[in-house]
Amino acid sequence: MATVTRAHLEQRLALAKRCSREANIAGVKAAAVATIASAVPTLASVRMLPWAKANINPTGQALIICTAAGMAYFVAADKKILSLARRHSFENAPEHLKNTSFQGTGRPHPAFFRP
Repeated sequence: MATVTRAHLEQRLALAKRCSREANIAGVKAAAVATIASAVPTLASVRMLPWAKANINPTGQALIICTAAGMAYFVAADKKILSLARRHSFENAPEHLKNTSFQGTGRPHPAFFRP
């Protein structure tokens, strides 16, 4: 059984914190874009369309905008986490698994290890 050193655990923790921070930043950027992209048509439609003016109150407008922002945050953060995990699994893979592509296919490594 292999022993795990404290330095190794601290290195893994630092990597996890960095990945979490990057995913958070990606999610916040996506949420900001989604907020603007959903707020403009929502607020404009409430002013221009009679049905929306009659049926969507300010709470409903906020709910529409926040739902879009929340979904964008989690989708973007999840995509970032998965891409970082894929990249780190490729970097930590043994060398014989990194060089399994056919010559002439135009891909430097297998699709499941592509960062």
